Amino acid sequence: MALTRRHFIATATAATAATLATSRAWSGSTLSLGDIRLDTLSDGHLVLPVSFSLGDVPAEQAAPILAKYGLGTDRLEPPCNLTLLRDGTNTVLFDVGSGPDFMPSAGKLMDAFDQLEITPDDITHVVFTHGHPDHLWGLLDDFDDLLFPDATHMMGKAEFEYWMDPETVSTIARERTTMAVGARRRLEAIEDTITTFTDGEEILPGIAARATFGHTPGHMSFELAGGAMIVGDAIVNHHLAFERPEWRAGSDQDPDLGARTRLRLLDQIATEQVQIIGFHLPGGGIGRAERSGDGYRFIAGDM
Repeated sequence: MALTRRHFIATATAATAATLATSRAWSGSTLSLGDIRLDTLSDGHLVLPVSFSLGDVPAEQAAPILAKYGLGTDRLEPPCNLTLLRDGTNTVLFDVGSGPDFMPSAGKLMDAFDQLEITPDDITHVVFTHGHPDHLWGLLDDFDDLLFPDATHMMGKAEFEYWMDPETVSTIARERTTMAVGARRRLEAIEDTITTFTDGEEILPGIAARATFGHTPGHMSFELAGGAMIVGDAIVNHHLAFERPEWRAGSDQDPDLGARTRLRLLDQIATEQVQIIGFHLPGGGIGRAERSGDGYRFIAGDM
């Protein structure tokens, strides 16, 4: 196997980690579905102003809910949970995290890989829920090389076309311009090899794509054989999104569509008692939804 700059980074990272007196358990949770093993891997966390989540929801309405969950009204620090699926044949990574260029509190995926004793070369498929920085920017390493050059990269057709459209950078909200520029730059690296898919397709054995548009124009979730769903950012937190799913979320590019998607998804998850894996949900992101009053609540852990 030829040595590349990517291998140099992996070796250097492992050597640095070996010198630490303590190690952090980056593997958040594990879920088994028959022959499928799911591990959630921490990419660290984000640091966001509460206003980013609120959108046009008055702060005084959200404050009691945030307080109920022990959260402040100034900033939020949501976890970032990537999902690793192994079925004995394929090793599939859902999203790639922030990489080195987004936030210093994120981009920790290689630490999680070290904990599970896997390397980028083990990944056969990379599947994206959507093109936001904390899900996509880890596609490239410090030298702008592909972190998973031997993997098949997959993204919903509508999502890929949106970020690759040269008009997106001028039509997206001004505060999201950096997202558009960053997404296109990274997706250009796999433009000629990426596999795209549409709603309802079985993209790999036992993995079906589910359109959950709103957070982004082509956001996808994934239903897994055995009764689980990877929801990405279709349900973006465990507090406001569950308790008041009808509220317009500031983090959604289309807040009205995002709310409709969230309501449908939570109704299905609660009714069918589907196990979910959420990118920004606590406890490693694995849990379920339970009806509570006029809304829902997130119950962490395996059923």
